[in-house]
Amino acid sequence: MAVRGIRGAITVDANEESSILAATGQLMHELIAVNELHADDVASVIITVTHDLDAAFPARAIRAIEGWDLVPLLCSNEIPVPGSLAKCVRVMMLVNTEKSIHEVRHVFLGGAAALRPDLRAEAK
Repeated sequence: MAVRGIRGAITVDANEESSILAATGQLMHELIAVNELHADDVASVIITVTHDLDAAFPARAIRAIEGWDLVPLLCSNEIPVPGSLAKCVRVMMLVNTEKSIHEVRHVFLGGAAALRPDLRAEAK
């Protein structure tokens, strides 16, 4: 078993609590499904948001997923690089898994699909 990092990102329609939580939930459900994850296998999740998203903590959406309420979560701001993607939630999960680095599936949804086309699940 190894610890693997699983990446994901999604853009949010508006800086509103409901939009941030819905997008984060959508991203996490997709990451969980494509990687066949169980909360007990997750060491931690780091969530960043761009500076234009401050209406809600995206970690709330993850804690609302059944069984994920005890997973260590940390929210932070993304570095505000000029010209970078706006209204974006990024996730990096550290997961204990038997999967190789090549079997892990990363998920980039909405406008975030442009961030890392080399890591997207469809590119594998």
